[in-house]
Amino acid sequence: MKHIALYAATLVLLVLAYSHVSMAVTCAPAQLAPCASAISSSSPPSKLCCTKLTQQKPCLCKYIKNPSLRSYVTSPNAKKVARICRVAVPKC
Repeated sequence: MKHIALYAATLVLLVLAYSHVSMAVTCAPAQLAPCASAISSSSPPSKLCCTKLTQQKPCLCKYIKNPSLRSYVTSPNAKKVARICRVAVPKC
């Protein structure tokens, strides 16, 4: 009985570890391309933009710290897009 419980616990841990790895985000600024028109103009963000912005949320500090990317996250229009998409711009 102890072996079955140990096996079950190990199986659960492996499933949890696998699901954590599969949910890891790849930080790629190009993933935010669907937001480009909304950030560069006053057009509303698309659903795809909001989805990508939500997915890239863990990467926003990395983008903010990069001088080449900072304005794409911290400009007034970028903040407006984030607000509409309900993604908080982090303070890094």
